[in-house]
Amino acid sequence: MAFIPSHVQTPPHSASTRRIWYVVQGSGLVVRREGERFVLPSDDDVKRLGIELTAAHHLGSLDDAHVVAAAFEGDATELGADLVLAAGLRSLASTLSPDQFWVAGRAIHVIDWATTNRFCGRCGTPTERVSGERSMRCPACGLSAYPRIAPAIIVLVRKGDEALLARNARFPGAFFSTLAGFAEIGESLEQTLAREVFEEVGVQVGNIRYFGSQPWPFPHSLMIGFTCEWTGGDIRVDGNEIAEANWFRADALPTIPPRLSIARNLIDAWVEEVTGAPAPVR
Repeated sequence: MAFIPSHVQTPPHSASTRRIWYVVQGSGLVVRREGERFVLPSDDDVKRLGIELTAAHHLGSLDDAHVVAAAFEGDATELGADLVLAAGLRSLASTLSPDQFWVAGRAIHVIDWATTNRFCGRCGTPTERVSGERSMRCPACGLSAYPRIAPAIIVLVRKGDEALLARNARFPGAFFSTLAGFAEIGESLEQTLAREVFEEVGVQVGNIRYFGSQPWPFPHSLMIGFTCEWTGGDIRVDGNEIAEANWFRADALPTIPPRLSIARNLIDAWVEEVTGAPAPVR
């Protein structure tokens, strides 16, 4: 069954209700270790951590269970031997199902929003949850705070049968990926794309076409994917965000991102188009 989101923030209180818990600390999740795999914590685990249901946020339903997210504000020494703090959501990609993974991203996003909007940004008054919508409202001045969503473009630049892939200077590992960057105030997404590509690798582009989008909870991005064509300029990396960039053929790719990401979807779609065969599993 697919995840069904809910805007009712308070979780159901019935003792017979089945719940799926996402317990968030920072950018990671508290999970139970069962042999070589990790599973989400149970009601008993959550109770032992001192988390009250009234403090949780109702996200929706999955597999006929209510999905709830809560913040754990203790430290790792309080978890016990059977619970661990996963260093980050990416580390759980191979453990959680695709539905569980993307709901985990929603949980981290919601808890990040809730914990950073406990007080009004205008007058400093403690905020209150709003019933029926995902909002924190100031009871004194009425200012409402909604979850922040940061739009970012991600693009595969094409030149004949080649694609431009780059290695980010700040990412661990040596994989090459598509270019990406956040929209600035006053920009259209197309303007963002042209600016980011020129700033990062020094080339001009045109024939911009929408590909698809993906929420990216690190911590609150929305990746909007495009393809485009090279129109001029030689590769000149900025040396700050981009360490290395080059044109690659579909049959001679470097190490590329895992299938989890829209970057990989962009690359796979291009490979299948130019070769007539699905991209190899990496």
